[in-house]
Amino acid sequence: MTLAVAALWQTPALLPLRILTVYLHELSHAAATLLTGGDVLRLTIDPREGGMVISRGGSRFLGLSAGYTGSLLIGSALFVIALRTDWDRKVLALFGAITLAVAVFYVRNLFALGFTLVTGALMLAASRYLSLKINDMILRVIGISSMIYAPLDIWDDTIARPYLRSDARMMAEEFGGGTMLWGGLWLAISLGVIWFTLRHGLGRTSNIPLRSPIRFLR
Repeated sequence: MTLAVAALWQTPALLPLRILTVYLHELSHAAATLLTGGDVLRLTIDPREGGMVISRGGSRFLGLSAGYTGSLLIGSALFVIALRTDWDRKVLALFGAITLAVAVFYVRNLFALGFTLVTGALMLAASRYLSLKINDMILRVIGISSMIYAPLDIWDDTIARPYLRSDARMMAEEFGGGTMLWGGLWLAISLGVIWFTLRHGLGRTSNIPLRSPIRFLR
């Protein structure tokens, strides 16, 4: 599944999934702002895979840091939930409800409004009408995509192209250090989280055991 997502990542077929990962990035910014006492004025995503959160107050440090790390943690959590539990329907329904709430309260541009409304509605419909196995697969695909997206996007936005107006660039301007320093730190964190997720998510007791039991018959 990981190889398929990685191989098709830049194709039009996975454009909705790529935009969903951008939405998770912006949702993480918004959540960090709200959790630290700030206000979210607007959340925007566009079909060119860009996004932005306009906010007031809250922790600027945590708000800026949350984009890449938050979306990665969401993806890791969804992946582990799919592997280790049977909460798939409930989690996908909650995800859909949150997405619809974000659309109503924070989204103002037409594309983002349409995307979040349709995505939220589809998630709720899938949780209600599709089988547990399909819900499980949906969470796995979203989780894997978010985990793939985070380090690749960190590398592209902050290390390969440090001149971009990225989260790391704003961190450097407001808190010191260089763009590549913050990008390198977030990249190391993302790889560590991915390793931890795979190390403790996969195994004999997961839905996809690494090794199948072998019985020897005499």
